[in-house]
Amino acid sequence: MRLILVMVLLLPVCALPQQPAQKKGPPPEPKNLKVLTGRSGGEVIQVMRSIRVALGVDCEYCHVRGDFASDDNPKKEVARNMMTMAHDINAKWNDGKAHVSCYTCHRGTAQPLLSPPDAPPSAPAKQ
Repeated sequence: MRLILVMVLLLPVCALPQQPAQKKGPPPEPKNLKVLTGRSGGEVIQVMRSIRVALGVDCEYCHVRGDFASDDNPKKEVARNMMTMAHDINAKWNDGKAHVSCYTCHRGTAQPLLSPPDAPPSAPAKQ
């Protein structure tokens, strides 16, 4: 009896016409790029995601909500300077690898640690 009741209740849901899947086009081309020039919208989004994770922040930490091209948030210029610094450091190596990134200093925090955390007290030496 329960099975019949469930089937009767689900019948109207199954009868609804299925809407075609929304096709997502490529991300819009970014505007007002000063450091990440020459990259596609998808590449810029990947870089921004890695920065967001490296700093443990959301996009509005550096960007103005709804207008990512705006320079009204001063943290955006700081981020540009930091990206340039990391690029310059990596450019000094001849192996083509990235040796430093935002995560190198930030480790998931908005403010980088300027010194290592205190070491735990050492255990007394055994005699």
